[in-house]
Amino acid sequence: MGKTRGRRFLNRAGLSPLATSEVEDCDAGPMECENGDSIGTSELLEKLQSHCPEVREYACASISRLVQQKQIIPSFLQKNAVRCLGPMLLDKSLAVRENAAGALRNLSACGGFEVCDDMVSKDIMTPLVAVLRECSSGLETSVELDRKEQEPSKNYVEDIANEAINLLWNLCESSSRAVSLFNKECCLDLVLRCLKKFPTNVELAISAGTAWNIKDKIPSSSQADTVNAILRIFSETLQIDAGEIIIQMKETEVQRLRDTAAEIETEEAIAGLEDAALDEEVMEEAPQKSKVNKKHMDISDFLPPKNEEVKQASALLVAQKTALEVLVNVCSSEDPSDDEWEELSSSDESDISLENSLNVDSGLLLSPLCLSAEVRSALINQLIPKKILEKTSFPNSTAVDVCAKSPSWKVLIRKMNTVQYRALTCLHSILSVLDVESLGGTSALQHLAQHLSEILFSQTDTPKTEEFMEAITCAVRTLLQIMASQNISQCMSPEQLISLREAGIHCNNISVKVNVVGIVGITGSVLAKQTDASETLKAIGNFLLEVATNDPCLVVAGEALDAIFDVFADGKESEKAASEIKLLQTLKRFQPVFKMKMRKEGKAKYSPEQMCVLDNVKMNLRRFIAYQEVMEKR
Repeated sequence: MGKTRGRRFLNRAGLSPLATSEVEDCDAGPMECENGDSIGTSELLEKLQSHCPEVREYACASISRLVQQKQIIPSFLQKNAVRCLGPMLLDKSLAVRENAAGALRNLSACGGFEVCDDMVSKDIMTPLVAVLRECSSGLETSVELDRKEQEPSKNYVEDIANEAINLLWNLCESSSRAVSLFNKECCLDLVLRCLKKFPTNVELAISAGTAWNIKDKIPSSSQADTVNAILRIFSETLQIDAGEIIIQMKETEVQRLRDTAAEIETEEAIAGLEDAALDEEVMEEAPQKSKVNKKHMDISDFLPPKNEEVKQASALLVAQKTALEVLVNVCSSEDPSDDEWEELSSSDESDISLENSLNVDSGLLLSPLCLSAEVRSALINQLIPKKILEKTSFPNSTAVDVCAKSPSWKVLIRKMNTVQYRALTCLHSILSVLDVESLGGTSALQHLAQHLSEILFSQTDTPKTEEFMEAITCAVRTLLQIMASQNISQCMSPEQLISLREAGIHCNNISVKVNVVGIVGITGSVLAKQTDASETLKAIGNFLLEVATNDPCLVVAGEALDAIFDVFADGKESEKAASEIKLLQTLKRFQPVFKMKMRKEGKAKYSPEQMCVLDNVKMNLRRFIAYQEVMEKR
């Protein structure tokens, strides 16, 4: 009892930054023309056949935004958008290729498993692999672009590869056929070449991080070098202070916009002088020339804003999130022990079904991360001292304020929060696999407990999300279990315990409830060994009884009963508290109710593993009541 399954992450690629500079999720607004009419799917797909590359680019960018609305995706699929966009991956214009890959990436990310499988069935893998091969070999560098002089710093080859690899990632996570084709076409080498771009293109290297999950496919001769390279990237990535980088990037953007504005003013001034010197005949031709330029600008206005600084900051945050998720997987055991609870959120369940769906004859792309205990310990010891711990703190408040003031930067706030959540989950996983000495000894654990308490109980005026609460309570619970087993004094005050209890009662997340109950139980079992603790034990006992008897979820009720067994197992203080709250009488009344709920709801609502644990709780409840009856007669 009292254990939770370690969370594993699949690192699904998000949406294309080409079309999400001001969008945080798949619920984007509709694409509209200047007159307010929405652009039809048929019209956009027709524009893909235009002879003008700017029109094709505009169509791809528009589709990229539209497919973020899930209700519009069926319309595109019915009109065979995948087969229309596929050839665009090999378009003569590199800008068209990049936007087409971004549109397909967003379609795969927002469409889900069925859409990804449909994309594979419509042979999207053929042009996708082809463009990846061209990118990796550098064949496209000789292709000229009309706007090349306007964007000299842009590397289209690397940007196309980034979009294409993210699309490949989404397809392989959702389709076993895509995995089979990945292996058949020897795509691993293409991915590894992109991974080597880390020193110059972090975003592209992040997209290829998936190489860690397919390390068993890497030839043994190069596996050690590849794994070490990935770990080095993780270490360097987590070392960076993302908050400071965001502040610097924002300052860079402000200066760039100032320079651009000054340059435009200068050009306009020069143009004004030249216009004044033109004769009447030239002036008559000027409106026609202006009209042509305006028409061209109308098309470019629909293209997504570049926001290079936002993209760079976002890439860093995604890199840190990915590194932490992989480290969580490194620490997670593949199979839960028989006595573990299976409190899984909806996302966990989908992860498991996805992992199972990838077991194909050709091999598992996202293979288990099996490292020896020595390698795992060395890796964790290298990263935990500062790099992970620093990421568990709240995001840099100055960086948050900077992002909050700019619509295009607001998306980074959520990304910063996600890094914190992943760091807390990573800390929980690390605590689960290392012994006390490896964690730094008693003083280090006490310092860590104080650190987590400050995170959990600070910023009381700010609403805490369920994802944050789940991550922090998992870490706190695991740490307190370790400290209790080693008789290390804990730092949670009664006031903090009351605050945590209230948060647990009002939370709808099953995992958070279970963790809060576990924390209260651990704290109570430690207090039961001390003197003058009966009043606090009474409060703890009343809370646990309330949860056990009133919570509709048997998993939570069972956890509360298990905590009661631990808190009131022995000791004069616990005996006194149990008598005053009438613990025995309440449990005797609840026992038949608990049995009845197990009979009625058990097999329909809970897994065999959960039922096995609940059967043990039921048996222990009978024994505990018998024990309390004996103690009462003394």
